[in-house]
Amino acid sequence: MTTLTPVAAEPANPDPALADRPGRRPRRRMRTGTFVSFLAMLAVTALVLLPIAIIVLTAFKPTAEVNAYPPTLVPDHWTLDNMRRIVTELPFSRLVLNSFVFAGGVTACALVFDSLAAYALARIDFRGRNVLLIAIIATLMIPFQATLVPVYQLVSDLGWVNTFPGLIAPRAADAFGIFFLRQFFLALPRDLDSAARIDGAGEFRIFRSIVLPNVVPALLTLGIFTFVNNWNDLLWPLVFTTEQEMGTITSGLSLLTGPGGIIPYGVMMAGSLIAILPLAVAFLLVQRRFIESVATTGLKG
Repeated sequence: MTTLTPVAAEPANPDPALADRPGRRPRRRMRTGTFVSFLAMLAVTALVLLPIAIIVLTAFKPTAEVNAYPPTLVPDHWTLDNMRRIVTELPFSRLVLNSFVFAGGVTACALVFDSLAAYALARIDFRGRNVLLIAIIATLMIPFQATLVPVYQLVSDLGWVNTFPGLIAPRAADAFGIFFLRQFFLALPRDLDSAARIDGAGEFRIFRSIVLPNVVPALLTLGIFTFVNNWNDLLWPLVFTTEQEMGTITSGLSLLTGPGGIIPYGVMMAGSLIAILPLAVAFLLVQRRFIESVATTGLKG
């Protein structure tokens, strides 16, 4: 009787990486590259977050530790004295309210006027459209400080100094916002406008019902940019307000400078910490749409 010796079956699809040792090297290099990229990302993140960490930790340091040399990052003794001083030495709630009214008013006006101008430049054919667009973009090269004096003179002649209209109206439209939204409006298919016109819709109906719903990420992004820029602005409120009750949080913090230019850094950091909290919350609420709009900006021009 013949005995058959079983033979091990070879795998149907052998792994070329296991059969050929040099084939493993690209994988090893890929893993090493990924690890190095991860370390680089952590280092950059730490550098970006370092100023925020300094603000947070300094806000809870006593004055002796703030002025100590060599400086320390983490306080040895945590205190809330800086928070108490920021509330007692300044009309802090009024300043925060003024900042919301100022930044929010500018943002609302800018979204309305910038979107209307961008729609006209992107979707309506009229003579001189390109010349007008070039003129608007050219205004971005004019320094803000160059127009500050004539704008203040105009606001003063209108009697709007120390008023919210004086703070908001000169910033009700922005060349960057017009150009930014125009790029999104150009990316929308023209067939949408044509179909709406066939149904009898006017330009404003097309703008309100068709164009705007399709550019919500761009509007949110522009709103965040505008709100943050005006919330953090120092020079504009300092120039156009002379009364402490009409100041904003940034201009109010500048009033803490003592005689001889002595700056209470702990109190300043406490005020800065409170000031950045609304910005962080606003970004967290719209971060998904913000990233979408950044990823799709300029796909069609």
